[in-house]
Amino acid sequence: MKFFATFFLPLLPIALGIHEAAAAEQVVLPNVPMDPSRPTSHVRPTLFDLLTIEPSSSIFFSYARELQLSRLFSNVDANITVLVPTNKAVMALARKPHQVPGDTIELSEQEMEERSGKNVERWVSLHIIPESQISLPSRTYPTLVEGRTITFKETKKGSTALEWQRVLVNGDIPILNKKEAINGVLYVIDGTIQAD
Repeated sequence: MKFFATFFLPLLPIALGIHEAAAAEQVVLPNVPMDPSRPTSHVRPTLFDLLTIEPSSSIFFSYARELQLSRLFSNVDANITVLVPTNKAVMALARKPHQVPGDTIELSEQEMEERSGKNVERWVSLHIIPESQISLPSRTYPTLVEGRTITFKETKKGSTALEWQRVLVNGDIPILNKKEAINGVLYVIDGTIQAD
C-alpha cells in the first residue's frame, strides 16, 4: 500500500486534470442538433451514402467517383434516379467502360487516357435519369446522355410484387433492389445500359 501511495497518488492530480480537460472539450458532429427536440435537416442518406455501403455495385461506384458527375450523388438538391449495375453485370461486359474500342496503337498515352475518361463518363451517364419521381411501368425516360433513353416495361401484371419488381429495364434487365435517398432513388439492376 505504501508503494501505491508514494507512486500513484502524486499522479492523481495529473490524471484528474486530463479527465477534466477532456470533459470540457466537446466534439460536435455535423448534422447532429444540439437540441434533441429540433429536427435534423435531413433524415435520409444521400445517394453517395447509399453507394458507399452497397457492396454488390462497388465497381460502378468506383468508376463514378472518378468523375465530376459524382457530385450529383452527394448534392441534396439533385433529385435523380441512378440505375446501378451489379459487379457481376459489369464483369460480364465484353468491353469494360474504361476500355477504348478499336485499333488504338497509334494513340499516345494521354489520348488513351482522355478517351477512356470520356467512355467512362458516357457509360455512367447512361445509368442516370435526371429526375427522381418516376413512374416505372411502361414508361421511357431520358438519361444524361443526349438522345439516349431508358424504358421500363411491366412484365408481371396483376402480381402482388412491388412495382419495381414487376418491371424490366430496356426489355431484359431485372431490378434487384430499390433504395431511396434524400436526393433521389437508387435501383440495383442485374445488367448494364449499353453505351452503343
